Amino acid sequence: MPMAIANATKRRKQMDHNHRNPSQSLLPGLPDHIAHLCLSLLHPSSLYSVCRSWRRLIYSPSFPPFLSLYALLSSSSSPDSIHFFTFDPISSNWHRLPPPPPDPPLRVLLRHPSFLSRSLPVQSVSVAGNLVLLAATTHNFAPALSHPLIFNPLYKTWAFGPPLATPRRWCAAGAAGGAVYVASGMGSQFSIGTAKSVEKWELGEERSWEWEGKSGLRDGRFSREAIDAVGWRGKLCMVNVKGDAAKEGLVYDVEKDVWEEMPEGMIGGWRGPVAAMDEEVMYTLHERKGALRKYDPERDAWEGIVESERLRGAQQMSAAGGKVCVVCGGGNGIVVVDVMASLGRLWVVDLPAGFEAVAVHILPRMSRPDFGFPATE
Repeated sequence: MPMAIANATKRRKQMDHNHRNPSQSLLPGLPDHIAHLCLSLLHPSSLYSVCRSWRRLIYSPSFPPFLSLYALLSSSSSPDSIHFFTFDPISSNWHRLPPPPPDPPLRVLLRHPSFLSRSLPVQSVSVAGNLVLLAATTHNFAPALSHPLIFNPLYKTWAFGPPLATPRRWCAAGAAGGAVYVASGMGSQFSIGTAKSVEKWELGEERSWEWEGKSGLRDGRFSREAIDAVGWRGKLCMVNVKGDAAKEGLVYDVEKDVWEEMPEGMIGGWRGPVAAMDEEVMYTLHERKGALRKYDPERDAWEGIVESERLRGAQQMSAAGGKVCVVCGGGNGIVVVDVMASLGRLWVVDLPAGFEAVAVHILPRMSRPDFGFPATE
């Protein structure tokens, strides 16, 4: 991965040098570096439709990146393949990501006759501006990933992280403070050692190119489902089952390396997917009622924000930039909720035709000075 990042840095400098016609100034009468500073104060949506040079500027590596959706999608035409897309909110277009490395190939099992009522999980997190795939299942029911697979939007590159000490599936996966965590789960078969183990990797720490073992769980009760470990205020919060069922909850203090019981009010309102905005504000969706709520740690209670039929059956969610993005029931679309709006304004982002959503993340937009990566068909 260090070599991949070095090569990507060279490409980024070259793209930035060539991102516009040198004979065309951004603002007549001003040097381009001054014009760049002026234009960077405006929202990209205000620049997109003015002229081509400004449009190219907002996608250049040197311009402050706006946030976009990144989605893992499945298709009925290739039911056991994962497809990677990004949705550009400025142009309102879906685009395919560059393909992952072919060696080793990414092979996952999403559906099996033994699990008719559900899809097999593909677990991913967003951390430090990167999309990281951590766990999935192969056709022989083994872990699909021996190394995390990482996509960097600004460099438009994939790379592998350090090998997991214990590759796993059906685990708890999360991120906090720029580090990635996996906990519990199982390998090809159940092992109590794996079900109680916890590993941490500091993404971007070149001096620590390995996973570090952390304080383990007291038992294997968190290996029943693929679950999200939500990074929040220096802690990882997780429950042992999804949905509206009765749960057990734990909170991991990442600095003290200790596990604590989850507060009663927090676990009582954890009735669906949960995500944290900038690891500071935690949101949950009551998947049966379609109610989005915000956690108040002072009162140990969840406050209502908005309730909508569109949010019922929510499968997964992420939060960033004042927005909460939700994978709808059945993966048939992505609902975006503006939690900064007084009434929680929401709208639906339709998926590319023939695809269903597996997961959604919010990350910086890809650099595309030449508009060279393919759009959806």
